[in-house]
Amino acid sequence: MTDASPECTTRQGAVRGRAEHGVAAFLGVPYAAAPFGPRRFAAPAPPEPWTGVRDATAYGPTAPKAPYAPPFDTLIPDTSMPGEDCLNLNIWTPEPGPGARLPVMVWLHGGAFSNGSANASGYRGHTFARDGVVLVGVNYRLGTDGFLHLPGAPDNRGLLDQIAALTWVRENIAAFGGDPDRVTVFGESAGGVAIGQLLAEPGARGLFRRAVLQSGACHHFIGPDTARRIGERMAERLGVPHTAEAFAAVPLPDLIDAQAMLRADFASRPDPAVWGDAALNGMAFEPVAPGLRLPGPDLGVDLLVGSNREENRLYMAPTGRFDTISEGRVRRQADAYGVDLPAYREIRPDATPGELLDGLITDWFWRVPAIRLAESVPGTHLYEFAWRSPQYDGALGACHALELPFVFDLPDDPDYAALTGEKAPHDLARTMHAAWVDFATTGDPGWPAYDPEKDRTTMVFDTTSHQEHDPRRAERELWEDVR
Repeated sequence: MTDASPECTTRQGAVRGRAEHGVAAFLGVPYAAAPFGPRRFAAPAPPEPWTGVRDATAYGPTAPKAPYAPPFDTLIPDTSMPGEDCLNLNIWTPEPGPGARLPVMVWLHGGAFSNGSANASGYRGHTFARDGVVLVGVNYRLGTDGFLHLPGAPDNRGLLDQIAALTWVRENIAAFGGDPDRVTVFGESAGGVAIGQLLAEPGARGLFRRAVLQSGACHHFIGPDTARRIGERMAERLGVPHTAEAFAAVPLPDLIDAQAMLRADFASRPDPAVWGDAALNGMAFEPVAPGLRLPGPDLGVDLLVGSNREENRLYMAPTGRFDTISEGRVRRQADAYGVDLPAYREIRPDATPGELLDGLITDWFWRVPAIRLAESVPGTHLYEFAWRSPQYDGALGACHALELPFVFDLPDDPDYAALTGEKAPHDLARTMHAAWVDFATTGDPGWPAYDPEKDRTTMVFDTTSHQEHDPRRAERELWEDVR
């Protein structure tokens, strides 16, 4: 790609991008109309067409949100840019223009449905484009605007945004060198959870051929009663009726402040009597669903799914809590999950309370849902990320979000320095990134599918990556009767 100002034509009009690392980047391209004014809290509407050539050389606005609380504001990629036209996406392509028919990957960022942005430095897609993939990063509504239950508005507006973005990709990506019949949607944390919901969503059917769910699968949602309870609590904090109309009249800074306070209140007191079934998930904002929806064998979508070996250490080591966890805290968590703690301790006889708590939460929240999804859909490929960060004297371990710089092959990006330290292994980044590219291209990431009737092959990504058969089998079996 040699053109310094590449141009492509969408259904809404022409866009001019920029050259970046030898590929073309088109940034801040709208896939839906601005969700403000009369469109506030509504389902996404098509973007307005334009005349002439629209500049797409700079990132667009991001969804309104409160910043991460310390210390996570320095650990997890995020960025905020003001403006109402926040339903936009970023595209990196090695061959702008129709005809190339390259595989497409659509990135859904994480952030507990309250934070995150496709504009973060660590999510730049030039490494995928370098390897023959058209990469699309999506900004979608978050927090109150995207996921709070509001009478008079559709639920799961952030998911509806993602469907609108995937629809835009289906209709327009050929103009950027992509193949609309070879779309892989991939996401981490809340992004992975969102994909778990999209797998069962009729409106998303046919919009993607493959999916990668990183540290997030199908069981993280809240029921309608809990959704109503959280919405009412937010309304009480704001002093307004619990309706979409009343919330739309609240000044945005006040809404963001109330959202941050609600999240802090939730984190300090995750009581099921107050927060319902959201208490176990630890998130105040989540998709609303009537129950667990595993897709089953007739899904028709290739899946790659997995988790990190010590996910919950992200929330323990940086806060100094890892070495102060009590036996009572571990017992309460095991009771909440309904898992046999003595049996779990027998599997890990030398574990400290902090290590036990990390194991329990990692299994329940991330690892077991990934396994159950792989069991539900034959042909799914399963992975586990096991490289341990040296940060926080090694206590950070193979924590949540640590796989991101390796998937994007950006181990030296400053967005990730606080997570990885100064010497993230480049060979691991090349290996993991190549597996994602191969999966998007062919459906085969390079190891056998997970077969619960045979050997349960799992790819373990580490300094020396390797296949294992049914890793940590005893723990997996302990969770079989826990739902």
